[in-house]
Amino acid sequence: MAENKYDDAVVFTNYSRMPRSVGGLAEAGEWPAFRALLPELRGKRVLDLGCGFGWHCRHALEQGASAVVGVDVSERMLERARALGADARLSYVQAAIEDLELPPASFDVVISSLALHYVADLPKVLAQVRAWLRPGGALVFSVEHPIFTARAEQDWCLGPDGARRHWPVDGYQDEGPRTTTWMGAPVVKHHRTVATWVDSVLEAGFRLERLVEPQPPPELLELHPDWKDERRRPMMLLVSARGDAHGE
Repeated sequence: MAENKYDDAVVFTNYSRMPRSVGGLAEAGEWPAFRALLPELRGKRVLDLGCGFGWHCRHALEQGASAVVGVDVSERMLERARALGADARLSYVQAAIEDLELPPASFDVVISSLALHYVADLPKVLAQVRAWLRPGGALVFSVEHPIFTARAEQDWCLGPDGARRHWPVDGYQDEGPRTTTWMGAPVVKHHRTVATWVDSVLEAGFRLERLVEPQPPPELLELHPDWKDERRRPMMLLVSARGDAHGE
């Protein structure tokens, strides 16, 4: 059983106030880069791991996906996702990613936005994803960048005047859990180097297609001037990969 205990009520309340929670994908700085990695979704069966409020699920529906399954460990998140709109092609499942059981070769595309860094056993999950995908299926995911997860503090070094001087990096090669605060509640994230993320994807039998370190587009930087510092260090890592025919 996966274990990553946190205060669901606190996380949900604070997450609900984030721009991306209110405005959807248009308010997510990495969304243009993530969207560019997605394959054609029309007629495809799509699985979203760590779906939150279901924004990516609804995007898949808008693109003509034939069926979409959103998975999240938080029932509060799923309640909000269901309240934002129902569709006969869309279903939600409450489960931790590590505990999820699905039929083999049942999806064409698996996506995950900022969820896999909470997974302790990444090789197991990637092997499961590979099995859930039909031959040639696509995996697209984002995680917090290893530069961001290396230190549990996940914060800037401030000068005497309170200005952000630099983003400190330490313990980068020391992979493993980091207990940090996210949305006002303690959570456990799992730090891995860039090399480990890439190797894990390859070792699971995927063919790596793209590796992206996105930054907010200019239009969002104009709307959110406080995001200018997001260009000073990578906050997210995006990966797209594809599974060849099983058994090859």
